[in-house]
Amino acid sequence: QVQLVESGGGLVQPGDSLRLSCAASGRNFGNYPMAWFRQAPGEDREFVAKVSGIGRYTYYSDSVKGRFTISRDNAKNTVYLQMNSLKPEDTAVYYCAAGATYYSGATQSDYNYWGQGTQVTVSS
Repeated sequence: QVQLVESGGGLVQPGDSLRLSCAASGRNFGNYPMAWFRQAPGEDREFVAKVSGIGRYTYYSDSVKGRFTISRDNAKNTVYLQMNSLKPEDTAVYYCAAGATYYSGATQSDYNYWGQGTQVTVSS
């Protein structure tokens, strides 16, 4: 029903920036709240950021607030994660997810559809 494909990851140095993109296929993209999660080696998947269906509300984890910005362009069926001032602890596979309802929040179970992830590595 919904297919998500992440892109934009890579290897960068601390302090650098990256912009991740998540392209969605399917109709009514604007009906889905969208989120980014990440998972570092040996750790649980962690919530990063969420944006509501038309982009009027955003929510961030404390670890990225002030550095990352989530946004969406529903005309392009795409959600973005602009990551600035990257730190080594941001190193992870980043996953895009589409939620089921307006109330989808910061837990994995709130989301029905997942991309396969894009690797972000921050290292000096």
